[in-house]
Amino acid sequence: MDMKLLEILVCPVSKAPLVYDKERQELKCKASRLAYPIRDGIPVMLESEARHMPDDEPV
Repeated sequence: MDMKLLEILVCPVSKAPLVYDKERQELKCKASRLAYPIRDGIPVMLESEARHMPDDEPV
């Protein structure tokens, strides 16, 4: 994941910053509780592709 890209990306739902989860290859948003997948190094920033994170999952 390109860290410069991560600096400018925000959650399309909440407009909040994202946290990179290297292990799961996801970008996580604490505000919306959505995790966006990274496929072949490209973040898929579509709400319909995002995974809803349970309340007890850390961001």
